[in-house]
Amino acid sequence: MRTNSASAAQPSRARLKLTALERKASIALALLFATRMLGLFLLTPVFAVAALTIPGGDNAARVGLALGAYGLTQAIMQIPLGMASDRWGRRPVIVSGMVLFVVGGVICAMAKNVDWILVGRIVQGVGAVSAAITAWVADATRPEVRTRAMAMIGGSIGISFAVSLVVSPMLVGEFGLSGLFWAISLLGFVCLLIASFVVPSVPQARMPIIQARVRDVLGHADLLRLNFGVFCLHFVLMALFIVAPGMLATLGGYDTSTLWEVYLPVILLSFVLMVPAVFYTETRHAHKIALEIAVAGLVVVLALMPLARHNFLALVALMVGFFIAFNILEALQPSLVSRVAPPEYKGLALGFYNTAQSLGVFMGATVGGLLAASGRSAAVFLLAAGLTFVWFLTARGFKDKT
Repeated sequence: MRTNSASAAQPSRARLKLTALERKASIALALLFATRMLGLFLLTPVFAVAALTIPGGDNAARVGLALGAYGLTQAIMQIPLGMASDRWGRRPVIVSGMVLFVVGGVICAMAKNVDWILVGRIVQGVGAVSAAITAWVADATRPEVRTRAMAMIGGSIGISFAVSLVVSPMLVGEFGLSGLFWAISLLGFVCLLIASFVVPSVPQARMPIIQARVRDVLGHADLLRLNFGVFCLHFVLMALFIVAPGMLATLGGYDTSTLWEVYLPVILLSFVLMVPAVFYTETRHAHKIALEIAVAGLVVVLALMPLARHNFLALVALMVGFFIAFNILEALQPSLVSRVAPPEYKGLALGFYNTAQSLGVFMGATVGGLLAASGRSAAVFLLAAGLTFVWFLTARGFKDKT
């Protein structure tokens, strides 16, 4: 019996290993996603301060709109381009999207004022290829190893954001805001090359990645909770970075080029403190508990920020707390979507999830800019704390059936 069990277990373990083609495709697609997200994230940590050097950059409302504009067009185009990739293929749609990303970046790099940056960001957002890349991962991997491939992409996004916090102040300090946009355009061109020549060709799934009815996803309570969660998470992130960079620069005596000296220890410490939480979550299968604790932590951190906005060390400490929770949730939520979405409409569920994330980017930057423009920076934190508290209440009802 033991011999038969061992021989039966051997093929099972073999099936759970990535094949050479799956490994190559997963790594290439994670690299593609990470490079593209780095191009998007580079602007976030410094734009509110760097925009002061160009006409219109002293208007926080216009700065917020320019920062979040790509999120609106991404939200509009995410699902249509995912469906287009079903019909015409992943590679052509992604290459076309990256061409638009590069064109939009060039418009921003040559912009003489904030309004032209707004135009460039809208063009960048039209190239919404997240759903198409996710579908390409599904084409390239078997169901039993697909979660691992998705985890590579999820991890690469977190790394991209961490890198952007450190690199973007350096780029602006050395080359100015225009130079930052040229760097973003270059990253888009690298993505274009990766999509064209590095990602291996794989047979496209016969069944469309988006094949279910919209009402199936919109009627799924747990998916709605996760969509609302990612909307809140990115709303808070963008609103925070409308007001926090200026506060950190003023309180600590930093300028745009030296803000990395604040961001680097913050992000490193948050990653170190995040690891035990992630390890506990995975080993104890405590995903629901981790979700509730991380969201509750965000509520507390954001509620305390108005009290710390005049104290540099207190604000930095709260930023560490924010990024501990943010990094946990950024990795946890997509995993939960893949866990709770039925296989027959997992693709459409991910499409709605990406759309909700993009809407959060747009709304957070826009609303944060409007509040900052009226001199109500404390209101940005309080609004974020209130929204996150509503998220906490909805997360309490989440049922991780796995």
